[in-house]
Amino acid sequence: MGSLNDIGIAAGINILSALGFLLAFALLRIQPINDRVYFPRWYLKGTRSSPRGTRAGFSKFVNADMSTYLRFLNWMPAALQMPEPELIEHAGLDSAVYVRIYLLGLKIFVPIAVLAFIVLVPVNWTSGTLENEKTLNYDEIDKLSISNLGKGSKRFWAHIVMAYVFTFWTFYVLYHEYKVVTTMRLRFLANQNRRPDQYTVLVRNVPPDTDETVSEHVEHFFAVNHRDHYLSHQIVYNANALAGLVEKKKGLHNWLVYYENQHARRPAKKPTVKTGLWGLWGQRVDAIEYYKSAIEELCKQEDEERQKVMSDPNSIMPAAFVSFKSQWGAAVCAQTQQTSNPTVWLTEWAPEPRDIYWPNLAIPFVELSVRRLIMAIAVFFLTFFFMIPIAFVQSLANVDDLERVLPFLKPIIERNSLKSVIQGFLPGIALKIFLILLPMILMTMSKIEGHISISGLDRTTASKYFLFIFVNVFLGSVITGTAFQQLDTFIHQPANKIPETVGESIPMKATFFITYVMVDGWAGVAAEVLRLKPLVMFHIKNALLVRTEQDREQAMDPGSLDFGTTEPRIQLYFLLGLVYAVVTPILLPFIIVFFSLAYLVFRHQIINVYSQQYESGALFWPDVQRRLVAALIVSQILLLGLLSTQEAEKSTVALLPLPVLTIWFHYVCKGRFEPAFIKFPLQEAMVKDTLERANDPTLNLREYLKDAYVHPVFQKNDMYELVAMDEEEKNPLVATRRQARMNTPVDSKFNSSSGTNEGEFSRMRPA
Repeated sequence: MGSLNDIGIAAGINILSALGFLLAFALLRIQPINDRVYFPRWYLKGTRSSPRGTRAGFSKFVNADMSTYLRFLNWMPAALQMPEPELIEHAGLDSAVYVRIYLLGLKIFVPIAVLAFIVLVPVNWTSGTLENEKTLNYDEIDKLSISNLGKGSKRFWAHIVMAYVFTFWTFYVLYHEYKVVTTMRLRFLANQNRRPDQYTVLVRNVPPDTDETVSEHVEHFFAVNHRDHYLSHQIVYNANALAGLVEKKKGLHNWLVYYENQHARRPAKKPTVKTGLWGLWGQRVDAIEYYKSAIEELCKQEDEERQKVMSDPNSIMPAAFVSFKSQWGAAVCAQTQQTSNPTVWLTEWAPEPRDIYWPNLAIPFVELSVRRLIMAIAVFFLTFFFMIPIAFVQSLANVDDLERVLPFLKPIIERNSLKSVIQGFLPGIALKIFLILLPMILMTMSKIEGHISISGLDRTTASKYFLFIFVNVFLGSVITGTAFQQLDTFIHQPANKIPETVGESIPMKATFFITYVMVDGWAGVAAEVLRLKPLVMFHIKNALLVRTEQDREQAMDPGSLDFGTTEPRIQLYFLLGLVYAVVTPILLPFIIVFFSLAYLVFRHQIINVYSQQYESGALFWPDVQRRLVAALIVSQILLLGLLSTQEAEKSTVALLPLPVLTIWFHYVCKGRFEPAFIKFPLQEAMVKDTLERANDPTLNLREYLKDAYVHPVFQKNDMYELVAMDEEEKNPLVATRRQARMNTPVDSKFNSSSGTNEGEFSRMRPA
C-alpha cells in the first residue's frame, strides 16, 4: 500500500482538479452566451428564453451584473431543493430513481464508515504486527488495515462481527430501497399520462402463410383470438437502407448550410470544395451548387428506396405492432402465450415509440439466439485479453517495477515529488484512458445482439460493462498488482507460503483504488458538470451552422443519462466499499465523498440539462439490485479467502453462513418485488381503462395511435393505412383470402383447433 504522502499528493491533485472544474462551471453558467449549454432542459420545455434578447452590447455575451458573481455557488442548494415528486414530473421516473442510486450509497456507507472507524480502525492500529514483521514492506497507512493483525489473532473476531453487522445493514437498506422504488414505479404507471405503448404489443415471429400477406395474417389472428379488444396493427418494414439515405442527406444539408452561411458573410467570394474523398483532392467546384445537386440526387434515391420498401414483399418483416382498444386487452396479450407452439406469435409490450431502436426490428427473430451466442463469446475474449494492458498499467503503480523495466528513467523517477505523482496519480489516470473506448465497443455488441429498444440496449450494455469492470479493474488490479508487488518474495520463499503472502497483500491494493476513486469519482464527476465538449461544440455550431432560432435549438446538445456506462461505474464503488469496509476502512471516506458529490452534480444535471431519450419506469432497478447483491457476495468470499491465510480457521468457519444468507435475501427480494418490473397487473390496467373512459369519453383511440409506430423515415403522405375493425365489428365473419379446404376425402379425426397454422383454426366468431 502506498504511503500517506502518496495519497496526500493524489488527493491534492484531484481536489484541485475538482475545485477547478466546479469553479469554471459556476462562472461559465452565468454567462448569457452559455445559457443554452447549461440550461437546455428548460429551453426544450419552452419555459426559458435567452437572456441575450433583453441585453445590449457587451452584456449580451458576458454577465456584467457583479452581484451574480457573489452568488455563483447558489446552484448547489438549488439542485437539492426540488422535491422528488416534482423531479419525477419534471424529468421522469428513470432520472429520479437513477439519482437515488447515489443516495443509496450514502445510506449504506455512512453508517458503515462510522462503525468501522469506531471499532475496526482502533483494533487494526493497536495490533502492531507489521512493526515486528521484517519480510514485508509496508507504510504507516497499512497499520489501519487488517494486514496489521497477526496470524491466528483473536482480533479477527471483531472483523467477523462487523462483517455480519455490515451485511445485515446492507440487507435492510436494499430491501427498503427496493420497496420504495417498486412503490414509485407502480404509482408512476398508475398516474402516467396516456402513451401509445400502453395500448400496443409487439408481436414477432409471425408464421408464414401461403394465402395471406403478413398484414392479413396478423389481422385475422388477432381479430379471432382477441376479437373484443383488437383495434389495429402496423406492419414492420425493413427500412434500414432508407434510413441510411436520410441520415446521409442530413449530413449533406449541414454542409450546405455551412457554405451558405460563409457566402452570406462574404458575398464577394463564392465558397468552393474539392469533390474527392473527404474534400482533400479532386476537382474544385462551387460548394453550394455541389451540395445542392448532391442533395437533389439523394432525394431521388430516397424516393425510389421508399417506394421499393413499401412495394417489395421482401421488405416486410414477420412482425407487427398490434394496438388494442384498452390497456387491459394489451396487458392480456403481452403477458400470455398466444398458441400451443411457443416459438411463434411471440408477444411483448411494445417500447414507447421514442425508445425503439428501429434497425434491429429488421433482424429475423431466428437469428437472435445465434447473434447472442457469438457476442457472449466475443465479450469473454474481450474481457480476457484486456488483462494484458491492465497488467501493464498496474505495474506502473510500483516505482521499483518501473525502474527495473526502464532503468534509464531512474534518476528522474527518484525525485520525491515526481515519485509521489507517479505512484499516487498515474495508475488511476492511465486506467481511465484505457476504459474510454470500451463503452462504445460494448454498445456495438449489444446492438448486434438484436435488442429492439434503446433502454434494452442500455441495460444489456451495463451488464457487460459491469462484468468487464469486475474482472479487469477489480480482480485484475488486485491479482496483477499483487503479483508484481510480491514477485521477488514469491521467488525466495517456499511454495506453501505463497497463499499467505497473497492474502496479506490484498489489502495493500487499497491505495490504487483510493487514487482511482479520486480520479474517476471526484475529478470525473466535477468534469461532468462543466460539459466542456458540449460547450465547445455548441459555439462551433452556433458560429458555422445557425441561421434561425430553430437551428440554434438543434445546436443544443442536452445529452442524457448514459445508463449503460455510468451505472456499472457506480457499482464498482459499491463493490470497493463493501470489500474494503472490513479489510481497509480508510477507503470509505473517499467513496462517501464520491457519492455526495455525484448526487449533487447529477441532480443538477437532471433538473437543468439532460433530456432523456426514453422513459422505462425504472425498469433497470432489478439489475441494480442484482449487481449490489453480487458485490456483497464477492466481498464475503474475499474476506473468507483472506482469513483462511491467517491461521484463523475457527473464525473463518463463522463467515460461511453469510453468502448463503445473501443468496436467500436475493430470492426473497426477487419474489417480492421483481414481478412489478416484469408484468403489469390486470387490476391496475382495468382501473386505468375505467378512468380513461370517464375522463375522456370521446377519445378516438384509433386516430391517436395511427402514426405512433410508423417508421420515422416515412413521410406523412406515406402512411400505410392501419387495418381497422369498423366494418368487421358488425359482421360475425372475419374476411379472408384463404382458399377453402373442405375437400378432404374423409373427416379429420382432429378438431378444428388442432391445425398446424395457429390462429387459423376459426374464422367465424362465436354467436
